[in-house]
Amino acid sequence: MKTLSHVAGLCLIATGALAETPVLTVYTYDGFNSEWGPGPQIETNFEAECGCDLQFVGAGDGAAVLSRLKLEGANTDADIVLGLDTNLTADAAATGLFAPSGVSVAYDLPIAWSDEVFVPFDWGYFAFVAGKDVAAPANFRDLAASDLKIVIQDPRSSTPGLGLLLWIKAAYGDESAQIWADLADNIVTVTPGWSEAYGLFLEGEADAVLSYTTSPAYHLIAESDDTKTAWVFDEGHYMQVEVAGKIAGTDVPDLADAFLAFIATEGFQGVIPTTNWMYPAVMPAAGLPAGFETLVQPATALLLSAEDAQAATAPAIEEWRAALSQ
Repeated sequence: MKTLSHVAGLCLIATGALAETPVLTVYTYDGFNSEWGPGPQIETNFEAECGCDLQFVGAGDGAAVLSRLKLEGANTDADIVLGLDTNLTADAAATGLFAPSGVSVAYDLPIAWSDEVFVPFDWGYFAFVAGKDVAAPANFRDLAASDLKIVIQDPRSSTPGLGLLLWIKAAYGDESAQIWADLADNIVTVTPGWSEAYGLFLEGEADAVLSYTTSPAYHLIAESDDTKTAWVFDEGHYMQVEVAGKIAGTDVPDLADAFLAFIATEGFQGVIPTTNWMYPAVMPAAGLPAGFETLVQPATALLLSAEDAQAATAPAIEEWRAALSQ
């Protein structure tokens, strides 16, 4: 019979063994860490290399992740923040919570990448996704003049929601307030994040949902459903580049550095196209999956610099709020 002291000794040994496994905590958006998102596969792939415990922590949608980080400040449990985009990087950098990445990679992005703090992991174009049986408007003016119903996301918590505001601002400038006023009666509801909005669309609550030009690839590849499409607008489409960054005060800086370097590898990038349904920041060896060649390609790409996006955000949100409150 084992004595209590023997059992206690085993517990101490077990506790010591667990303590020797370093933990890397990554704050991200809920969709990334969902069972259908890239998080579980990336966790398995990275842990096979790092001898660590990679823990993804869902914190709402992308903009909500930054809001949580600001609230926690230097006391945050995060070692890495993953899921911001270039519309948020200037605001994130201004917190002083992030350290330089030390990563230098030749990215497969439509734009040159020179940010020394944030590491891109995927990219895409915002678009409205609808059934192919719905007559597509040619632009935002046509959409506003139609009876079509759309679901969008809140720009204060969601990166697609903020992307839509900056899309309209980039395309229409001083006329953006009027565009929002005209669009107000087309909007069925505004959700906190992308997942809720897309779910409402799939339930038939709206004709279209704010998403990405790549979203129809999910339906085609995962569901053998070719009935969805992305509307192509003649004023162009706003680009999103999603990024990760290292918290300067992390207790595991070497592990955080290893993860940022891992982002550019096959174990991360090869997962992105058929889990996050975006374009990878570094093309996997096998290229894009069959079905991606069917996706629409915007003729014009729109993107504000990180600094211009930061300056435009507050006025754009006020225009949006004013239009939807009338």
